[in-house]
Amino acid sequence: MRWTGPARLRTYGVAAAFAALLLSAVPSPVQAADRPEPLTDLVNPFIGTQNEGNTYPGAAVPFGMLQLSPDTGHSTGYDYADSHIRGFSAIHLSGVGCGLGGDLPVLPTTGEVTETDYAKYAAEFSHDNEQASPGYYKVKLTSYGGITAELTATARTGRQRYTFPATDHANVLLNAGQSLHRTLSTTVEVLDARTVRTTITGSGFCQDTKPYTLYTITRFNRPFASYGTWNGSQVTQGSASSTSTGRNGAYVRFDTTHNQVVEATTAISYVDAAGAAGNLRAEGGGSFRHTAEAARGAWEKRLEAVQVHGGSTTLRRTFYSSLYRSFLAPNIGSDADGRYTGWDQKKHRATGFTYYQNWSLWDTYRTQAQLLSLLAPAEARDMALSVLRIDAESGWLPKWGYGTVETNIMTGDPVTPYLTNAYQQGLLGGHEEEAYRALKKNADGVPPADSPAVGREANAQYLASGFAPYIEGWQHRKPGDSDFDHGASATLEYALADAMLGQMAGDLGHTADAKRYAARAQNYRRIFDTSTGFFRARDANGAFTGPAEPAQSVGFHEGTAWQYQWLVPQDLPGMVSLIGGNDAANARLDSFFAYDRLLADPAGTARTVWVNGPYDYYNADKYNPQNEPDLIAPYTYLSTGRPWQTTDVVHAALTLFTDTPTGMTGNDDLGTMSSWMVLSAIGIFPVQPGTDTWGLSTPVFDQVDLTLDRRWYPHGRFTVSAPGTSDTDRYVQSVRLDGAAYDKTYLTTAGIRRSRDLTLTTGSAPSGWGTAPSAAPPALH
Repeated sequence: MRWTGPARLRTYGVAAAFAALLLSAVPSPVQAADRPEPLTDLVNPFIGTQNEGNTYPGAAVPFGMLQLSPDTGHSTGYDYADSHIRGFSAIHLSGVGCGLGGDLPVLPTTGEVTETDYAKYAAEFSHDNEQASPGYYKVKLTSYGGITAELTATARTGRQRYTFPATDHANVLLNAGQSLHRTLSTTVEVLDARTVRTTITGSGFCQDTKPYTLYTITRFNRPFASYGTWNGSQVTQGSASSTSTGRNGAYVRFDTTHNQVVEATTAISYVDAAGAAGNLRAEGGGSFRHTAEAARGAWEKRLEAVQVHGGSTTLRRTFYSSLYRSFLAPNIGSDADGRYTGWDQKKHRATGFTYYQNWSLWDTYRTQAQLLSLLAPAEARDMALSVLRIDAESGWLPKWGYGTVETNIMTGDPVTPYLTNAYQQGLLGGHEEEAYRALKKNADGVPPADSPAVGREANAQYLASGFAPYIEGWQHRKPGDSDFDHGASATLEYALADAMLGQMAGDLGHTADAKRYAARAQNYRRIFDTSTGFFRARDANGAFTGPAEPAQSVGFHEGTAWQYQWLVPQDLPGMVSLIGGNDAANARLDSFFAYDRLLADPAGTARTVWVNGPYDYYNADKYNPQNEPDLIAPYTYLSTGRPWQTTDVVHAALTLFTDTPTGMTGNDDLGTMSSWMVLSAIGIFPVQPGTDTWGLSTPVFDQVDLTLDRRWYPHGRFTVSAPGTSDTDRYVQSVRLDGAAYDKTYLTTAGIRRSRDLTLTTGSAPSGWGTAPSAAPPALH
């Protein structure tokens, strides 16, 4: 749906219709002479805030520790369909599927403070009076006489500016006891006439986890006239501290009769109160205007790494909004002085690198890890080193980490392809053997009972029998997901990880290990049921179990046998041979993608045949572009001699991304889906996650110029061109790499490093380009 006129103004927070209003408050950086507007003006932070995309519209800088954003009552923060704001809280992750973060919601009000539940004192607002752009958010609250709230951020602080009506009862409520997850205990302290400090201990992400503690300090730009605290439902005027396991908070009051503006800066730390105070000193200076301008400049610099030419304005908005979300996580975890809390819950100091946290690895190892290795290799290196610190300090590598704790959400072994990708992209220089030792321990063992990590929970059975069994009614021994609940998909993911680790082992000269892991990479064959022609769960005795119908989900995590059949990127030729060769595989792929219908109506097929709802993962025999198991599937045609069909499917899936609040395909999962959109739109995609292989498809722009870090990419740039590409002229006729004919359907990272230009000539009908068996991405051996 295209939105125009007043409706577009209401819903698209950074549309050109009100860009001038925003720029009057937050000046933009100097514009390049050849670009009519900053790229930040093309970003719509409201995309994905409706229909369970679970994104957030508030203020953050790239990879920032703090994300200051409104919470409306949705389990993950903000929902565009809501009409009340409960507070502007400090922690948000883009696209998570369960309640997480939302610490310290702060809300301006007027009058007496009588309610202590933020669901009751929430302020009403309208999208007519709401704006958002990278690093900046603004809304006028219609409750409490009309208060305008503006937000911006640095890496470790959130800056708030509130414009009150003229009153002697202008309040700012700091709610320590309520958040998006379970709050276990909190303390609030009014330190002086301008400063409030909190300590918040919480737990949970889809279930209870080991607790973590967040420390905050909020400094106001002027003294408050009075203050108080609340504990439960009791409000105590003049109280300077309160500790509780329930509702708990503080309020501060200003007289805005003559000066209606109140500013506050909140700094956070996962280390201690001194860390929060140090972050405030390091980053809390300067005006609101200066902070917002700096945040916008930081985003402009990130977005400028990718310059697109051609395509509609809507497509460019959608693309740059996806690129923006790709840089929101992982998040800085170390304080300005380098200290951080490790997974051993002890204090450490990062020396020579920035420590990062928040690891949605089951999601990000497939797309975002590769995008960051291309566009932000310095940060991606520090992120990989941070994962190694988790192993060094806690004893095991992570699976799904939040802040300072392991949640064990999702299954398989996602950390292996994440780290082997970092190795293959050249990001682990000087740490190769350290990484290999950690990965080998993870691949060959199981964390002990006293470790919070679940690791490869089914590894003993997998190593003995070649598969992870599905055990119905398995009693979970640790919080999180269990590989025994999803034995079939866990087997496929273990085998994928083994293949990637085998490549790394061979490169490092560990020959025996390389052979052993390569043999284990073939374990996907152990769960192939020849009677159905699909993968299928096996029980502890080795018998196939669950319904024989492949559109079933027994033993598969968030998917079906149909959807997981293509998750063998290490050996697509072998998988294809199991199901009868290329012709049989192509017939199955055509059915899976509803290909005949797709050709007639790409967008309609994507929305009515593929998509069944944000969380509808099960009992389907069709492609699900909303979830991770299928992200690589469209590129399978590169290995079956029909590369043009990859382009057909990818371009249809791209229509699901739009520039409206419903413009996400399911949860963003910390940038996973956004990165899929960016890479697929550029025309290079990581078809073998954990290696350096990039599959090719037709880009949706005439030209994409990538500015690359010369420390990793000596030429400093790489250009993908497809002059005249369109909905009708999308089929590759020929490809040239630096002017020389190129017949492969993939590139390697080394190929990108030594090249400058990839040029695709397109036409209105498929050609013979890329159809030879030698053109396909090779199997790993």
